[in-house]
Amino acid sequence: MAEDNKENPFKVFESLGKEILSGLLDNVEKKYLNLSGTEKEKFYGAKPADKLRVLEASVRKKRDEAGRILVETFFSKEKESTSAEVPSEMWAGPDESAEFTDTLELCPPEEFLRLCKEKAGEIYPIKERKNRTRLALIICNIEFNNLPPRSRAEVDIEGMKRLLEGLDYSVEVKKQLTATEMQSVLQEFAARPEHRSSDSTFLVFMSHGFLEGICGTTHSEEQPDMLSLDTIFQIFNNNNCQSLKDKPKIIIVQACRGVHVSTANSGEPLVRDSPSVSEDSPSESSDNLEADAVHIAHVEKDFIAFWASAPYNLSWRDEREGSPFITRLISYFHKYSSRCHLVEVFRKVQRSFEKPPVKIQVPTIKRHTLIRCFYLFPGN
Repeated sequence: MAEDNKENPFKVFESLGKEILSGLLDNVEKKYLNLSGTEKEKFYGAKPADKLRVLEASVRKKRDEAGRILVETFFSKEKESTSAEVPSEMWAGPDESAEFTDTLELCPPEEFLRLCKEKAGEIYPIKERKNRTRLALIICNIEFNNLPPRSRAEVDIEGMKRLLEGLDYSVEVKKQLTATEMQSVLQEFAARPEHRSSDSTFLVFMSHGFLEGICGTTHSEEQPDMLSLDTIFQIFNNNNCQSLKDKPKIIIVQACRGVHVSTANSGEPLVRDSPSVSEDSPSESSDNLEADAVHIAHVEKDFIAFWASAPYNLSWRDEREGSPFITRLISYFHKYSSRCHLVEVFRKVQRSFEKPPVKIQVPTIKRHTLIRCFYLFPGN
């Protein structure tokens, strides 16, 4: 028989399979099924391949219980097996880039209370749901005078609006704005009295863009129409928006940052007046750089901006399904905001672009001045 097994390796697997099955069935019978005397004699006198037939009548009588027991027995045997170890990396969880969900997972009330108590000094305080008035603003430009339309941008608007409403924000949506109109809308939004009884806000921008900022609807190389990130930060800083002082202000931008914009007069790329100042400086005027450097820690605080791509890079949009950045951002908020703070969610989105399926872009966190962890605690 041994020689037969050597000559035909499939016989070895067949023999092992019968032994394993026989052991499993023996365990089920001894612990749970309690066969009658006659049935027990037939069971233990049967060949391994025939034992399952002997158990059939009893299993039919106790179908649900027997099925559960068989599954539990199988997995307990699997755990006891020492024939092979599962590599530790296999237990790290599924690939985050593949985890897309349309349902917002809620944070259990007991988990909300536990985190609020244990991390009281480390997280931004959350106002009671019944008394707070959270506001969010979405600005989206789709059609342009001199630039190609942003097809399927409506998908991104609908997805972000639904997400933010699920997180208990009243969402205002504005479309087709020039840079001047965007600035006016932002100033009006910053002055809303509801911010006093809110604990945070979201500002979402979707448009064409360049390194210098976000395109208005009339943008062209000859006549730039651009809203700078600096302008957004200045409108909502602690000097100009007292009602959001010490509260998280989240800025999300779906736009390219691929090239410099040419000036109307010379056709040369725009150059910063003070090259030594980083692009994230809160002011482009060299006259007040020193003053800004003194006050920046106090004036610009509790912000974070999440841009769809890194400087000098493009951001991509699917003409059928919207942008990969917004799609993944929404999905990761759905899955992780119930147990992760905001920056952790952003990091997960970034990691999901490490191995892009088609186009390369890396979402970028900018001007991060959140001094605490911001948990959204959906459902609370």
